Amino acid sequence: MLSNSCQYGIRAMVYIASQPHGNGMTGIKKISKDLSLPTPYLAKILQQLVRQKILSSAKGPHGGFSLLKDPKKVSLLDIVVSIDGDGIFTDCVMHSGSCTSSDKTKKPCPLHADYEYIRKDLIGLFSSRSIYDLVVKANSTDLISI
Repeated sequence: MLSNSCQYGIRAMVYIASQPHGNGMTGIKKISKDLSLPTPYLAKILQQLVRQKILSSAKGPHGGFSLLKDPKKVSLLDIVVSIDGDGIFTDCVMHSGSCTSSDKTKKPCPLHADYEYIRKDLIGLFSSRSIYDLVVKANSTDLISI
């Protein structure tokens, strides 16, 4: 459903948000090592979030990534759209491009009616869950396995 990039981005955001606030930046090598993710690939993903003004980054020995926004105000929807775009919420599951939910001139696909409800539920779920919510839930589990 979500790309690996998006899954990695969500995991990294939860990890960064769970770091003690006094530590400032969290280095990319630490994030990638602790989450067992490839460093160059993760760096590209996190740069997308920097461009969307969700994270800040700095180079150098004390550089890394930190949250630019309050984790309570960063929704999963923000992360998904920043990394994967909004296709999961607009595109047809059988045809390329949007289905009749956004283009009334197209004939609906056989899954359209079923997926329309799922699409609305996904938007509701992703917009109502913040990074902070995930950090709180992750505190009761092993964060690295997220």
